[in-house]
Amino acid sequence: MSSSDIYAAQGFGGSLGLGQRWALLLVDFTVGFVDPALFGGVDIDAAAYHARTLLAFARDAGLPVAHTRVGYADDGSDASLFAARNQRSHLLTDSSPGSRFVPALVPVAGELVIRKTVPSAFFGTGLAPWLALRDVNTLLVGGCTTSGCVRASVVDAISHNLRPVVVTDCVGDRAQAPHQANLFDMRQMYADLMSCGEVVSAFAVMRAGARDA
Repeated sequence: MSSSDIYAAQGFGGSLGLGQRWALLLVDFTVGFVDPALFGGVDIDAAAYHARTLLAFARDAGLPVAHTRVGYADDGSDASLFAARNQRSHLLTDSSPGSRFVPALVPVAGELVIRKTVPSAFFGTGLAPWLALRDVNTLLVGGCTTSGCVRASVVDAISHNLRPVVVTDCVGDRAQAPHQANLFDMRQMYADLMSCGEVVSAFAVMRAGARDA
């Protein structure tokens, strides 16, 4: 049996489908995670490049948009055990260049900016109530890394009864093996997977259906 067959036999792999109220979450598209010399990888830069189209779509469609960045106090006072796992976490302090958003994906007025010190965009932040206030039920997710902060945020999204959609060409990791393995696992258990083009097309169909109703 293939891996997909095993999951299917156990009841996994079904699609949650798309709700009617969408939002976009961009996870940690910062200088430090796009640069392979810091915390990046071979395909994170490409993910950030494609995320420009996804962000432009979300803004044009009037979707709520949230951005996260990892940032620690310069004096280390709020560094977590997650930070202790990496000896270079000091490169992601609030004043360091590595914690700044990449220029092409800088938040604009009205978009939520989340500073986090752990992998999930939801843990210890105001993201869940912010989405609830806007009646969001479908969360598009792009960012990095696929196996780290993206996955953690996706798991917490479905734990909050949101429908996560991982936008496959807008997520990246520092290595291909964890990237592909986690895309597979999220698809089987936690999220739907769609390309940016598929997202845009699906939204157009949904909007046309709403007009015709």
